[in-house]
Amino acid sequence: MSFFNVSGWFCFYMLMIIITASCRSGDDETVITDPPPVGDSDTLVEGVDYFLPNIDLNNWKVTLPIGNPSEVEPPEILDYANNELLKPFMYNDSIDGSLVFYTYPGSSTANSSYSRTELREQIDPGSNTTNWTFAEGGRIKGSLKMDEISVDSDGDYHRAIIMQIHGRLTDEQRDLIGENDNNAPPVLKIYWNDSRVRVLRKVLEDITVSDTVALSTDAWDDEGYWFNENVGFEPFSLEVIVSEGRMEIILNNNESMVFDDIHVQRWGIFENYFKAGNYLVTTESGSFSRVKYYDLEVFH
Repeated sequence: MSFFNVSGWFCFYMLMIIITASCRSGDDETVITDPPPVGDSDTLVEGVDYFLPNIDLNNWKVTLPIGNPSEVEPPEILDYANNELLKPFMYNDSIDGSLVFYTYPGSSTANSSYSRTELREQIDPGSNTTNWTFAEGGRIKGSLKMDEISVDSDGDYHRAIIMQIHGRLTDEQRDLIGENDNNAPPVLKIYWNDSRVRVLRKVLEDITVSDTVALSTDAWDDEGYWFNENVGFEPFSLEVIVSEGRMEIILNNNESMVFDDIHVQRWGIFENYFKAGNYLVTTESGSFSRVKYYDLEVFH
């Protein structure tokens, strides 16, 4: 056997000894384990692996476009992600951290032809009887976007109401004017309308009428205004601030509308509550809308 062959086998033998010793030695060696399974809640980090909306639902109920219509109040609404009734209409998008409100023409309330997946403020969770006046004041602020909405037969986008201040008659006011429910007009409706934000507010047809006459829905008419900015399908913020005789609406902390005239002053006779979500203003077959809210806060 040649010297070269002896040397080659000797080197190969020594190399195997070194590799074997390296594999067996070392209490300090790093042990590589398999990564945790995807979806393990103990390893996922909010804001890194997924995102959640910043919305406290303790003081909100939701109305759905199904049933008579169906409603879900606190505390059941707090577990909306596991509520089979709510899942098709109100759910999280963990990619962008939004609460999605989806609706289509279906069931409607007694005083409307349109359907909604919409939140209704409840100061006393589970009850509609505790509300607020302009003298007591209130503020609602949210960030949201129109995610998707159908078009009509002319190719124009349908409309959706995304925020409201709705009036309510007390039991005494209801009985005084002979109504069979506590419904009063909404003093404020805010629409997503053809990529812009439109405001409708109530004005008295005759400012000289008595407070008793002013309790009637027929005493009020709509007056419309447009914000200049085209929000399209991008996120934007809305804030509504009300106090005695005054109502202000702010878009993206930039544009502001202030109403402090006789009509707002006369509105002080009503109780009110905030609403937010997706109220689709059409009954056209095949129509739908999907609104996303990233955060929503109410202050009184």
